[in-house]
Amino acid sequence: MSEPLRLKAETEQDLSVISASLQDAIARVGDISYSARGRTFTLRLTRFKHETSSSPERILTGLRIDGVLGARLRGIDRSDPEAMIVLLAIIFTPDTSGFSGALRLVFAGGGEISLDVECLDIILADISKARLTDKVPLHPLQEGL
Repeated sequence: MSEPLRLKAETEQDLSVISASLQDAIARVGDISYSARGRTFTLRLTRFKHETSSSPERILTGLRIDGVLGARLRGIDRSDPEAMIVLLAIIFTPDTSGFSGALRLVFAGGGEISLDVECLDIILADISKARLTDKVPLHPLQEGL
């Protein structure tokens, strides 16, 4: 059994590790939280443990993004808090300063959360024990690859 992940991202390279770790993570729409006053965005997800080579496992994980100046949702219906969304990637587009910019959480089916951030300040932390799962991500091979 592997140790729980505890990752911090302050650079785009750090972010690529967190994004890869969260690929195929499942979240409930009701677990999306943004505090304009606290400038934080949090999301509770059940991530697929890509780093485990034995039996397929999922683990409850928290994602916290600090320094959030604004948040926008597109293609995510907040009217059903029990609806599930699947995270595909987290992408950062810096502005001209190179520090602040737009952080995009891209979900399957075209949903997206766009966060205006003053810098990359992200923490991922596993918050439960891993459990076996039959919910294994499917990534069909594409022609030409």
